[in-house]
Amino acid sequence: MPMLPKLPARNRSEKIQTEILELEAKIGASIFGPISKHQDRSFFCLNRHTWVWHEQWIDENKKSKSLMTYYHIRSNGIFKSFGNQSYQLLSNEELDNFIKATKQYAEIVPQKLANQYLS
Repeated sequence: MPMLPKLPARNRSEKIQTEILELEAKIGASIFGPISKHQDRSFFCLNRHTWVWHEQWIDENKKSKSLMTYYHIRSNGIFKSFGNQSYQLLSNEELDNFIKATKQYAEIVPQKLANQYLS
């Protein structure tokens, strides 16, 4: 199940940026533990103010399900949005989990990217 839409790269630089983002999403997904056979997940930093969590799975009725959550960092807090819902301020527990996940991401992703592209 591809997590990110496949867009044709216009040049080599865009192709590399897309590859890096896809690798970051895969590495980021690993922060949250094992992924089951009928599940796919990604977690990545889209830009300075936006993080993305995407999950796809097959439910018990063999139907494909998907949920995309955006985390927006603003001066007055961190907000999430998913589906057609409006932005909601993270609860204290969600904020703690988000901070832990982004710290792990900041530790793991650069190291694995360096191993991939510099070795």
